[in-house]
This record gives sequence, structure tokens and C-alpha cells, in this order.
Amino acid sequence: MKPYDISVSVTPQYLPEQSEPNNGHFMFAYTVRITNNGENAAQVISRHWIITDADQKVQEVRGLGVVGQQPLLAPGETFEYTSGCPLPTPFGTMRGSYHCVGDNGIPFEVPIDEFVLAMPRTLH
Repeated sequence: MKPYDISVSVTPQYLPEQSEPNNGHFMFAYTVRITNNGENAAQVISRHWIITDADQKVQEVRGLGVVGQQPLLAPGETFEYTSGCPLPTPFGTMRGSYHCVGDNGIPFEVPIDEFVLAMPRTLH
């Protein structure tokens, strides 16, 4: 087991009730699970997201914590939260990283693999 081993999984969801496709507004939610698989406690300090829409327009979002918190995860603990992302297109991607600090005071980055935000196809 590594001293610091943080895993991240993301589950995206399209929100039709908050979207207005005719006006180019597509709303997505994503639920993130951050799990400490390491031997030592670590704290999530900040986030960095790279959001790309279907027109290849890129937006970067940086900020402290996640949903207003900077969770401290003991070994074996999981922190889960849900947030949202509006897009001007029915399809896009997100990827990024969390900046964390171990209980030894040494900072490290945790990558967040790219995931897809997509409006489901409807059959008529």
C-alpha cells in the first residue's frame, strides 16, 4: 500500500428539467467519489477542471475545495459530492485534478480522468 493513494470516480447525468436545448443551454450534474486508498490521511485543498464543449471551446475552472469544503480523508474514507456544469452544446467532456496535501505536509496532485457529458438520444 502506498502512503498516498487517492482514487476518483465520476458519474455524470443529464438534467433535462434544467436544460433549454432550443436556447443552447444543456445542464449536467456529476457525482464525484474521492476515496483514500492509502496508508495516510490526506486533504483535498483545491480543484482544477478543464471543460470542453462540442465546439471544442475550452473553459478552465480553478477554486478552493469541493462544494465549499476541503475534506480530510483518513485511510479508507470516501467523500462524495454532486455538482453541476452548464454547456452550450448537448455534448462535452470534463477532466482535471485535485490538489491535495498529505498529513506530512507534502502536496501532491490527483488526476481526474476525462468523462463525457452527453444529452441522451431520444427516439420519436
